[in-house]
Amino acid sequence: MSTVKYTPRLADKYKKEIVPALMKKFGYTSIMQAPKLEKICLNRGVNGAVTDKKLVDVAVDELSMITGQKAVTTMSKKDISNFKLRANMPIGARVTLRGDTMYEFLDRMVSVALPRVRDFKGVNTDSFDGRGNYTFGVTEQIIFPEINIDKVSKITGMDITFVTSAKSDDEARALLRELGIPFKK
Repeated sequence: MSTVKYTPRLADKYKKEIVPALMKKFGYTSIMQAPKLEKICLNRGVNGAVTDKKLVDVAVDELSMITGQKAVTTMSKKDISNFKLRANMPIGARVTLRGDTMYEFLDRMVSVALPRVRDFKGVNTDSFDGRGNYTFGVTEQIIFPEINIDKVSKITGMDITFVTSAKSDDEARALLRELGIPFKK
């Protein structure tokens, strides 16, 4: 009896369509030169976490539901008296996605979540860091279908970072456009 290994739709598309397109566009001689998506990092700071510790737990649960992978609590690094903040206090949540989970999340985000954003015209093209990584913010967590709107007590956003192996922003922009990220015209 043979077992068929499941591969996400976008991972298949990357190997069969995106790599040849990038090789043609940038003149690569080997498929190993083509940039690839290495990981997706989601980060969420929690406003009011200093006074109410349960808000961080809610953020961790919501990020875990959205990504399908357990999120971890982020801790403060130093004391800041103006914010009543001490070192090692929980202040947010984060999760890093790689492999099949990363492609599944990207597919759900592009095809389901981003079209649910009000007045959506595309994501900003200027948010590259110069080394081929791209970050953008989502203002509402309720655009993800995994979140039950009735149970949400506070609408908050998150930062989503795409880390690629691209050498330049142009290569990364071409890769992400091929993967389906809807950039503004």
